[in-house]
Amino acid sequence: MTATLPPALSELLRGGPYQSYTYGYPHKTAYRPLTEAVPLRDAWTAENRDSLFLYLHIPFCEMRCGFCNLFTVANAPVSLERAYLDALERQMEVVRDALDGTTFSRLAIGGGTPTYLEASELERVFDLLDTHFGVAGLPASVETSPATTTPERLRVLAERGVSRVSIGIQSFLESEVRGVGRAQSNAEVFAALDSIRAAGLPGLNIDLIYGLAHQTPQTWLDSLETALTWTPEELFLYPLYVRPLTGIGRLGRTWDDERLELYRLGRDFLLSRGYVQTSMRRFQKASLPLESEPEYTCQLDGMVGLGCGARSYTRHLHYSSEYAVGRVGVREIIQDFVEQPAERFGQITHGIHLSADERRRRYALQSLLHISGLNLSAYRQEFGSDSLTDFPQLATLPDTDLARLQTGILTLTPAGLEQSDALGPWLYSPAVRKLSEEYEWS
Repeated sequence: MTATLPPALSELLRGGPYQSYTYGYPHKTAYRPLTEAVPLRDAWTAENRDSLFLYLHIPFCEMRCGFCNLFTVANAPVSLERAYLDALERQMEVVRDALDGTTFSRLAIGGGTPTYLEASELERVFDLLDTHFGVAGLPASVETSPATTTPERLRVLAERGVSRVSIGIQSFLESEVRGVGRAQSNAEVFAALDSIRAAGLPGLNIDLIYGLAHQTPQTWLDSLETALTWTPEELFLYPLYVRPLTGIGRLGRTWDDERLELYRLGRDFLLSRGYVQTSMRRFQKASLPLESEPEYTCQLDGMVGLGCGARSYTRHLHYSSEYAVGRVGVREIIQDFVEQPAERFGQITHGIHLSADERRRRYALQSLLHISGLNLSAYRQEFGSDSLTDFPQLATLPDTDLARLQTGILTLTPAGLEQSDALGPWLYSPAVRKLSEEYEWS
């Protein structure tokens, strides 16, 4: 890197490339109870609702992995699952009425593990979505796990036109996944992947993690090689992070920058095998059009979240239920959700109002961390100002080896892309940074 690296960024980079995940801004740790509740209809009145993203959250899993910081509980009783689906139905009715006339362009069902639900319960979920939001025929993505990827559940997904299934494998070495409290066998993993391909679902994504305890460059490459046996349309490569109240977080372990070596090995391996990199984490088969299944990048907001733990984005307000990671905190929030009467779903009580500055930061951050880069003209059209004036630090990036400015688009170089989780916080506002730092984990 050159001597022109801005001091603030130089300080951040000295902390290493792996500081915290940067994929959503502001993070939910910056959300707080709102001073005044906002009626749901009012929050969306001035929004462009011609092509929104619909997300549904299922907060159940068959186990809680040691690295997991998702909003989910393990082995929930059947009674809680049914009560949750009943609450979802009440919420959907309220949201449909408040957003009357909305058109959705994409659907994702995440968690947790949506396929923790039985096939009949998945049928009910899709019936509710079709009835209230007309999602039939939309590009749809569903997350699954090896233990819950059964032919019966996959048949439901295929019949409902799901276009993408994402499965968290993390590693094909059983000893590595056991080290993070994940009980899975390769026999189960292979059967799940075979079943996905046999079901004829058009898109397969495999999640893998680097930086696991006892993982070596060779075992990492072995996992990548094994993953390609099923020729996935996508792979996401995640660095291991340790968050408060996760299983590993309680152990007090740390992982050094061997992760950077593993990241580079994985990146180069996939690039050599016919994949293109679209962000620090995402790799897509080069034979597929980059826009065949547009990646939701959040710059322009427009997401409606359903279910406990789901986030919703308008231009001026981001909101969700309360956030927690610990088992007790998550269960309490889910219990409150299932007990809510319909009228409470019409009021937004928890989230963050975005100022004009925060909206600009969000747009710049989300654009820069994607391979498409920050289009200076598109930014000006959206905000009526110059991005390099609004954020002078960005103007210094082309003087380093982290980014280049060509034809009015600021894009990260490979050296910059691997620093995404340090570059992101560089653009956080002091107010959002303070809120996240003051968040009390529960």
